[in-house]
Amino acid sequence: MVSHSSLITVMEKAVRKASPRLRRDFGEVDALQVSRKGPADFVSNADRAAEETIVEVLSHARPDWGLTLEEGQSRTGADAKSRWIVDPLDGTTNFLHGMPHFAISIAAEVNGEVVSGLIHQPLTGESYWAEKGRGAWLSDRRLRVSARRELADCVLATGIPFRGHGDTAAFSRQLDAVMPEVAGVRRFGAASLDLAWVAAGRFDGFWESGLSEWDVAAGILLVREAGGFVSDFRGGEAMVARREIVAGNGQVQSRLHKLLAEAAKT
Repeated sequence: MVSHSSLITVMEKAVRKASPRLRRDFGEVDALQVSRKGPADFVSNADRAAEETIVEVLSHARPDWGLTLEEGQSRTGADAKSRWIVDPLDGTTNFLHGMPHFAISIAAEVNGEVVSGLIHQPLTGESYWAEKGRGAWLSDRRLRVSARRELADCVLATGIPFRGHGDTAAFSRQLDAVMPEVAGVRRFGAASLDLAWVAAGRFDGFWESGLSEWDVAAGILLVREAGGFVSDFRGGEAMVARREIVAGNGQVQSRLHKLLAEAAKT
């Protein structure tokens, strides 16, 4: 059994406590598809209920820590240098449509640096976790990013703009630049899991714009601790500020961010 810090223990406790309710609510979604308003409200309630459960566990364990939450208000704790970053249901559209691909993402930040992160898939029970300097893991199995070096052999993941969100013209330019170079591009609809799958070597790389801090905080640490690289589209560290991210092993990530940077110029 792989040992880990108390932070990961707390995160695991939080996601395990929230997951049964999410699984139960996911099983009820089909019955609500006849109503436009009903399913959306239902999923929003499921999201908030998961967040409340997670916050309860995290706050009990670290009452002085701040919280940055997707569904609720950010809170500053007595310990101004430490906070949790929480997305209680990443992949809400998948959840709404009965698609079994969504996750809970939790990261712990200390002194401005994410030191621990966990991404949990409630339906499969998979927990991807990482601690700074201690590697990335799926339960007790060590994770490594893909070893593929040529884009022509790679399958990448991305996110697609949708109604009211994202720049479709910019994304079209990105696809035009990337698709001729790779073996395939996938869009599964949960960025946290996309990054976890990059860390696990299932995807060779990932890029997306318009993401928020809670979508990527844990995933960035996972990819880096699995031996990968993460940057903004220009190769810098402003992933959160610029709301853009590209990830993969050294060869793939370097080539991919250059393609995206060139696409931005056209």
